[in-house]
Amino acid sequence: MPKAIPFRNWRVRTTGFALDRMHAGLMSGALLCLALAMLWFANPALLHALNPLPARPGNTPASAGGMLDTAAPTDADKSVPLTSEMRAALNFVSHRYRVSAAALDPVFFAAQTAGRQMNLDPLLIVAVIAIESRFNPFAESVAGAQGLMQVMPRWHLDKLPESGDGLTLFDPEVNVQIGARVLRESIRRMGGLIPGLQQFAGAADDPEQTYANRVLAEKQRLEIAAQHGRGA
Repeated sequence: MPKAIPFRNWRVRTTGFALDRMHAGLMSGALLCLALAMLWFANPALLHALNPLPARPGNTPASAGGMLDTAAPTDADKSVPLTSEMRAALNFVSHRYRVSAAALDPVFFAAQTAGRQMNLDPLLIVAVIAIESRFNPFAESVAGAQGLMQVMPRWHLDKLPESGDGLTLFDPEVNVQIGARVLRESIRRMGGLIPGLQQFAGAADDPEQTYANRVLAEKQRLEIAAQHGRGA
């Protein structure tokens, strides 16, 4: 019996050591969680950089329309000159709609920037503007749709800048950015360009697809103008 005492003492010491290590491990895990939580509140982007989430279908580009998540245009975006195609399309629009080229410059720059950011054809954005407002940045419908792309402010409050006011959507750059996002979401939601255009116009139940046909016809004219330098 006396020989069992050392073994029992060894077992007690071993068990105590294991419990101490488990306790230390739990404390370390808790401290790690606390540190990560503090890091999240301080800088969420840094935490994602340390442990990026796998891409999901809703966060990846789609083949039609483009579904890239976007940020506000940077100074670098704004400094990119119009492509020769966009400049030719601008000249065509200036003559077709009797709008000065200088007034169209910010519209086409905004369409080009939004198209690059959202993987949308900028000429599609321009075609929508032509149908919606004929390039009048102060257009407002009886239903309350505003600006170049006739955005309904009450339906897209989440997209409006926090510092905005009741005149925000009459700013060409803001209107095109928000309108292009709405168009992109409509294309994604409806699963294609034509149904997306119909949904954008609030005419998803139109079997004739009148709105989409008008936009695509205008886009075709812009493409011809872009290819040949200037259309009739």
